[in-house]
This record gives sequence, C-alpha cells and structure tokens, in this order.
Amino acid sequence: MSHTVIRILVASKNPVKVTAAHQAFSQVFPNHTIHCEGVNVDSGVADQPMTESETRLGAQTRVRNCIDMDTDTKEDYFVAMEGGVDQFEEGAATFAYVCISGRDKTIHTGRSANLPLPNSVYQRLVCGDELGQVMDDVFKMENIKQKGGAIGVLTNNLATRESTYTQALILAMAPILHPDLYV
Repeated sequence: MSHTVIRILVASKNPVKVTAAHQAFSQVFPNHTIHCEGVNVDSGVADQPMTESETRLGAQTRVRNCIDMDTDTKEDYFVAMEGGVDQFEEGAATFAYVCISGRDKTIHTGRSANLPLPNSVYQRLVCGDELGQVMDDVFKMENIKQKGGAIGVLTNNLATRESTYTQALILAMAPILHPDLYV
C-alpha cells in the first residue's frame, strides 16, 4: 500500500517546532507519510516578542519567508510558530501564534492558549531577556526552549511547548480540512 507524501517546510530548525508540525500533520492526515524539514528564516520581530500583534506578525513573516524559499515548488505546506508574551487584564502570559500556508499561499493563522507567567519572570522580559533564558535561570536548566519550554516546567510537564504548538496547528487547519465552509 503506497502512502501519499506530504512535504512541509517549517520556519525553524528548533526540534520542538519541527516535531510539533510533524505531529499535527500526522494526526490530521493519518494515511499520509509526513516529511518535515526545518529551515532558519527571519521573523522580522524581536527575539522575544512582547505583544500579541508583534507575535502574530512574527509568525506571518516567518511563513511568508518560508514560502519564498520554495523556489522549486516541492513543498505542500509551510508552517511557522512564534512564541510571545503580553500583559493582559489577568496578568502576564506567554502564548504562540501559528501560521500554515499551502501552495496557494493563503495563510491560515491560529493562536495557542495563554500560560500565566510569574510577575518576576515577566519583569525580566520587559528588561530585555528572552523567556527561554529566564526559565533556564529560574529552574536551573539548560536550553528549556528546545525541550518542554516554559509551558513544561510551569505545568509540571502536563503540557509542553510541543503539545501546545501541535494543538494550535491542528485548530488552524480547520479551513484546510473544510475549504467549502470557509469561503
């Protein structure tokens, strides 16, 4: 039995993001072989986006840059994820925006749930630190952002950066799965 191969270009070489894209597409297209490749592309925003709008723009810029890299049109989908933080009425939180595009270059944008951040962590971000660095310091770990992320350590690994990205990507694919309903 042959499987159709779906080729995905992920706008990051971070293994958490590449694996999340692979997981999401494997769940959505279980009868296909999924091939994910990560590439480094510029987000056009700060390393640590500090607002929802900046985070969304970073994901959209990354996916557009990914599309532009596909000069031989071999990819079926382009995926980008951008983590950010913002101050909300309930307090500071981290979240991610995700973008998916097919060959038609239509960008489908989604967003993850919020993870509340301790004020002490948020204050360091305001001073210019990146969330991964701060969490490494607070939890005496190394390279948290390529593991479970702040989400993992703050939820005792009940949720992870990868699981959050995977869920957000699956939700963002609704228009791809049902294009007749999203006209």
